[in-house]
Amino acid sequence: MILTIDIGNTNTVVGCFRNNDLLFVERLSTDTSKTVLEYAISIKNVLEMYQIDPSQMTGSVISSVVPTVTGMFREAIEKITGARVMIVGPGVKTGLNILMDNPAQVGSDLIVNAVAGIAEYSLPLAIIDMGTATTIEIIDENKNFIGGMILPGIKVSLDSLTSRTSQLPRISMEAPKRVIGKNTVESMKSGLIFGNASCLDGMIDRIQQELGKEITVVATGGLAERIIPHCFHSIILDDALLLKGLMLIYQKNQ
Repeated sequence: MILTIDIGNTNTVVGCFRNNDLLFVERLSTDTSKTVLEYAISIKNVLEMYQIDPSQMTGSVISSVVPTVTGMFREAIEKITGARVMIVGPGVKTGLNILMDNPAQVGSDLIVNAVAGIAEYSLPLAIIDMGTATTIEIIDENKNFIGGMILPGIKVSLDSLTSRTSQLPRISMEAPKRVIGKNTVESMKSGLIFGNASCLDGMIDRIQQELGKEITVVATGGLAERIIPHCFHSIILDDALLLKGLMLIYQKNQ
């Protein structure tokens, strides 16, 4: 079995593959103050929840946008499984052709999403990843990574709104019953949920206009399920996209 881990700024997504079957997807908080032992205990507990013996792991692969935590996860995994850990970065084969001004600046999470998207969906393709930031990456019909967009994440926007205004309360992240809010909380929820859905619809329109063709759109990330159902465009939800990409990259490097 292969352990797959994506370390994000807010959450770390953990998955486990037996052959090509994904056994689970779970999220842990990314915390730079934790020790290697604390991360090892967290991973071990997740595996035990699914009755998986850590010694059954034959390998592991990590993508990370938090360098200070990457090494700790590597040590934690090695401590509980004894398996070799691969980290997505320079020298790792991905098979992806990146047509950017500086390909080295493209985040490993975007690369991994693109690898999975190309394998799973029809092209051209837009991949929306809704985490701490909302990213949109574009893959053309020739399997090239041609660029994308970075937007403020939903929670980042909400935290900024409530921390910089004295009279706006903190709210739960759920859709209101109507677009036109009748009170402060309803109005905030409408702006947060429907506003972000409209933003994605508008970006898809602009992308298709610039490319001159229809595209497949896939969304992933912890917050996607809150927003995507309210979009007018047809968008495929794939919560495990990044983990599937990690597994593909692991296989390419064996």
